[in-house]
Amino acid sequence: MLAADRLSAAKLRAGLGQCTIGKEIIVLDETTSTNDVVLQMANRGAAEGLVVFAEHQTAGRGQRNNVWESAAGKGLLFSLLLRPNIAMQESARLVDWAVKGIAWAVESACLRKATIKPPNDIYIDGRKVGGVLVEMRAQPGAPHLAVVGVGVNVNQTLQDFSEEIRQRATSLAIARHGPIDRSAFALALLRNLDLLYRAGSL
Repeated sequence: MLAADRLSAAKLRAGLGQCTIGKEIIVLDETTSTNDVVLQMANRGAAEGLVVFAEHQTAGRGQRNNVWESAAGKGLLFSLLLRPNIAMQESARLVDWAVKGIAWAVESACLRKATIKPPNDIYIDGRKVGGVLVEMRAQPGAPHLAVVGVGVNVNQTLQDFSEEIRQRATSLAIARHGPIDRSAFALALLRNLDLLYRAGSL
């Protein structure tokens, strides 16, 4: 991966300004799963709004323990920490909020209609471009914590996908027929999520 393509935590943080989601941003070169990193930090008292990106995940996961595949430095892989005042059984509201924010950003980036396939996937032209995984943990006497994992295929080519998923996966770059500025897309996506969250869209 070229250094110029690497996400910069400092630049993303500066670009967001005043916000809830993205108050603290960390970019890792590699980790097992950003959800695991955020959960560990949450257990040590991290504040709501923490966002952890990884340029590569060795054990990324999706719904129903599926593996989330992504070539290093090509997609957006991140997790964020929330402490929403909702019941454990209402976690589907967080999924709805996240997929809506992602779909908005996807449509703006590739100028194509994004379709939400319930409960947690985003599609373009009938192929999957992104997904969400929400994991909640009960916190006695305090709002439950929620870790929201997001994966979006940004600059992958068809060759970056394994043969197993090549026929049903796509990326923003494939849909737009050209590369996407990952940092600009990350900012747009975080702004959308923050706007919807602060507007009470849960």
